Amino acid sequence: MKLTLAEPRYLKDSISIISELVNEARFKITPNAIELAAMDPANVAMVIFKLLSSCFVEYDVKDVTEIAVNLNNLKQVLKRAKANDMLTLEVDQDNKLLITFKGKSVRTFSLPILDLDESEQRVPDLKFPLVVKTSAGVIADAIEDVDVVAESVTFAGEPDKLTIYAEGDLSKARIDIKADDETKIKSETTEKVKAKYSIEYLKKMITGARISDDVRLSFNNDYPMKLEFAALDRVLLSFILAPRVEND
Repeated sequence: MKLTLAEPRYLKDSISIISELVNEARFKITPNAIELAAMDPANVAMVIFKLLSSCFVEYDVKDVTEIAVNLNNLKQVLKRAKANDMLTLEVDQDNKLLITFKGKSVRTFSLPILDLDESEQRVPDLKFPLVVKTSAGVIADAIEDVDVVAESVTFAGEPDKLTIYAEGDLSKARIDIKADDETKIKSETTEKVKAKYSIEYLKKMITGARISDDVRLSFNNDYPMKLEFAALDRVLLSFILAPRVEND
């Protein structure tokens, strides 16, 4: 296989975000895309990543290939990519992943390919009655706001409004986002849909705003949330986050 990217940032930013949740992961390289589906070590969050072949200037993949690597090591190497570099990925004869940057100089890095025992992660088929598409910046600000007062946050969705709120021992924070031209809410129910999630995880996930200016949020009552960031014909980065269910 030989893959060449003219815009390294799509891979660089994605791996930087994913590495905050997952330490080691297996990439599946198909004739159409580089794909990844992995759980974080605590089994609270799943990340789903797809970098499409249309993002590459050269994409030579004959057969499906799987490559497992340490994501922190990969992130450190990709940090060395300059904006105008051409980035090439190959596997050498010693079964190492070769990463080459071609700019004013040619720089080559070699990373070991790991032998991971774990089976392929299945992406759950989730059904959502409420989907919100809005500015990733608005959600990022809301998460920073609630982080001031608590460790978990409640998302409450209605056909005309998304409310994000949190309560600490003494403090409260509430953000109301009304449906408008920027915020589209698709609801299959007239009832309020509500669930609580970890702010620590959401802070890591919302950095997907580096991929896309928009985010798509889907959730249900005491049910996982799905966050999706997409750049058309380039990259798709999604997260599934388990809810925090209250014990009465």
